[in-house]
Amino acid sequence: MSTNIVLCGVGGQGTVLASKLIATAAMGRGIPVKTAETIGMAQRGGSVFSHVRVGDGAASPLVGRGTADVIVAFEPAEAVRQLPFLRRGGAVVVSNRPVVPVSAMTGGPAYDLEAIMGYLRAQEASGRIGDLAVVDADRAAQELGSAKCLNVVLLGAAVRSGALGLSAEDVRSAIHERVPERFWELNDRALAWAE
Repeated sequence: MSTNIVLCGVGGQGTVLASKLIATAAMGRGIPVKTAETIGMAQRGGSVFSHVRVGDGAASPLVGRGTADVIVAFEPAEAVRQLPFLRRGGAVVVSNRPVVPVSAMTGGPAYDLEAIMGYLRAQEASGRIGDLAVVDADRAAQELGSAKCLNVVLLGAAVRSGALGLSAEDVRSAIHERVPERFWELNDRALAWAE
């Protein structure tokens, strides 16, 4: 049995590091894990997504459509874009902070955060999403004193949802293994941060 996880955002948000933290946490417990990332034009604010499969029975690192147990979304529109991967009743953990694409700022289609969040809430109301956790990214950044640890704030919310199948201590150990020591205290607080 395995847990299928999709992480998504845009370049520079720490999506790939978050997937590596999940993988490291699983390996630390001796659980098999497979990962795959697609970063494309990430360095220019493009879409980034990672697939992580934790547990036995994962023959491929790619999560099939309709099989993800949880989506951890660093950006609301990216949550909607990756929603076809979620199994019915799966969990979604999403930041409420938009990263407006350049096309929307230069005359392309408008970025409507209210409509995007309304769509996600409607999917929860219909049962398509079983549990929707919306993280107030601006509040987290203000209270923690940094916006650079949003990835770990979202991982903390995912841990608390129970959808990852990992404990906060598993993820904390992974942080201490993969992140420079000078950032441990901030990331430990980010992991524990809750609204």
